[in-house]
Order: sequence, then C-alpha cells, then structure tokens
Amino acid sequence: MAEQQDIHRASTFAPVNIAVIKYWGKRDTKLNLPTNSSLSVTLSQDDLRTHTTASCSLSFTKDTLTLNGEDQDISGARTQACFKELRKLRRSVEAEDTSAAKLSAMGLRIVSENNFPTAAGLASSAAGFAALVRSIANLYALPSTPTELSRIARQGSGSACRSLFGGYAGWHQGSQNDGSDSVAYEVAPASHWPDMRALILVASAEKKGVSSTAGMQQTVATSALFQRRVEVIVPERMAAMEKAVKEKDFAAFAQLTTRDSNSFHACCADTDPPIFYMNDTSRAAVRMCEAINAQAGSTICAYTFDAGPNAVIYYLAANEATVAGTFKALLGTKTGWESEKGKAVEAAQEVPQGMEVAAELLDKGVSRIILTGVGDGPRRTDEHLC
Repeated sequence: MAEQQDIHRASTFAPVNIAVIKYWGKRDTKLNLPTNSSLSVTLSQDDLRTHTTASCSLSFTKDTLTLNGEDQDISGARTQACFKELRKLRRSVEAEDTSAAKLSAMGLRIVSENNFPTAAGLASSAAGFAALVRSIANLYALPSTPTELSRIARQGSGSACRSLFGGYAGWHQGSQNDGSDSVAYEVAPASHWPDMRALILVASAEKKGVSSTAGMQQTVATSALFQRRVEVIVPERMAAMEKAVKEKDFAAFAQLTTRDSNSFHACCADTDPPIFYMNDTSRAAVRMCEAINAQAGSTICAYTFDAGPNAVIYYLAANEATVAGTFKALLGTKTGWESEKGKAVEAAQEVPQGMEVAAELLDKGVSRIILTGVGDGPRRTDEHLC
C-alpha cells in the first residue's frame, strides 16, 4: 500500500450541456468527427454535474475507472484515446522539466459520480468525458486551453467537447482528416445571457433502447432527409443561432431550438429501421409548450429533445411564473419541486384549456423534474472521491 503522499490527485466538477442545434452523425467514427457543427447551452452544475477524481501512483498497476460505484470497462478505443492523448501531453511537460514527477508512467485511477440518471438522454457521457479529461489535465498540470482539451474530449464523446465551456458553446465540425480543427469554442459566456432557464421533464430514467452511437450511424447510412440537414439546414441554423444568442433574442432562439429538435427526430424516424427516442410523454410536453405560447400570445418557451424522451424546456427567468408555474400546476407532486428552486415557483392559477389528454400523459409519464439554468464550465475542487 502506497503512502498517502505517493498518490497524486486532482478533482473536478463538469457540467451537462444540451444542444439546441443538434450533433448527429459522424464522418469519422474512430476520431468522433461530426457531419455537422452544433451549439449548446451549458447547464448549471449546482443541479446537473459529474464529479470526477483522477489519481495516479506507482502503486497502481493498471488504469481503472469507477462510475457511480461500479467498475467500468475502459478497454474501448474512446477511453484509451483520451488516456493516450493526455499522457502524450504530460510526457512533453516532463521532457521540458526533467525534475517533474513521471506521472505519465503511473497507473490512473478514475472515480466518477453523476448526480443525475446515467444513459437516459441527459448527456451523461458529455459531462463524464469532459470531467475525465479536465481532471486528468489538472492532475498532469497541462498548460492546455479548453479548446485544446476539447479535441481530446471529443474523441471520448462528441458532445463532451462542449462541456468544457460554460454558457453557450459551439462545436466546429472541422474539415481536416486528423480532426485537429474539430474543436469546441465559446459563443458567449453564461454572464452574457444569465437569465436563461431550463425545466427538464424526466420521462424515463431507463437506459435508451438504441444508443446514440449506433443510432446516428444508422441515420447517416439510410436517411434521405439527413443529407439536406447537414448540407443546408444546419449551417444556416448555426449562423442564426449564434446571432440569436449574441443579441439575446429569445423568440429567434426558441424557434430555431424547436425546429432543430423536430428536424433531428424526423431524421431518426426516416432511418431504416426507424428510431423513436420520443414517446407519448414527450409529445405531450411539446403540445403543452405550444399551448403555453398560444395562451401567452408570444413565444416564451421552447422545447428540445436529445436522443431520449426527456423534454428540456428553455425559457427566460422573467417568464418562470408562467412556464414553470404551469408545469407545477400540472405536476406539483413530482420529485424535484421540493428543491429550493422548485419551492420558489408558484403554481399557475390558470393552465391552458383543452389540454386534458396532454396533462394526463404528462402526469403518468414524468417521473421527476429538474429546474436549472445556464451555468459555467468545469470547476476544480478539493473534494476528492478517492
């Protein structure tokens, strides 16, 4: 057993990000190079985060990874690619400073915990690989920027590259075959548009029937809608979404968000065989958002769905009483409202009329709610898990 001082540690919290312009499809599966660029909102780590501790020691005979108390298989190419790239950078540090400890030659022990359901469409792999890469980079004292590290995180999970940034982050698809220009970048920090809020309706905490990795390649191979999406629709929407964020134009943000979610899921349905990530609960959430906007007489909320049935509903803080308040009136007994943020929301006195079926489906299908908002990027912490 090694003495305490022989174990080197670094820990980080990393956030979830939810794309508003979706990433779907790869032009290179080995390097995780996307067929199109994407843009996301980073959510607050106070509500959704991965906590990871990276340790290394001469006493560790092999690399290990534990997630939520369970040992994980790390023999796959994705995790190994991240380890290889990070060790390469550490060896460069050791070559320049011969007095530096040879951390790159030591076994790694990674311990990670999520405070949200894993593999249920809540971007767990994005937060997980962002936390893994950031914690090891801190452990190795690498002089790397978030953009540089995003190239590595991308190889573990494509969306993870965006979780290395707070606020509003883009991921450039790139054109180089080696992936050197397929990196994430900051569109705007959280402080630029801090009143963005998100209400997540967790429609299922079960593992997805079709993984994102398998699903997207089926779509690339078989969907006739997909080519127009990546060649025409997404490039136009990326430019429009960056403009909407920079100008804090919620109406434009909302329209682009809902249309891109619908486009993504239409491509999934156009896949052979078809892929259905949304369910009756998801569709009820769509109808309720439409009804809220119609009752308000303007667009005050926007829905989006990743590769799962959970609805992420964006709105501004000024409209929380109407948007979140409506859902509290309908789902006030669900887990999540007892949180500090949940208690602060007053249930709406009036809910949209003629939505009884949607309300019934939501009450039956939503297991919990999460109230959150735009947040910052990874945070270093002294709270070690091992």
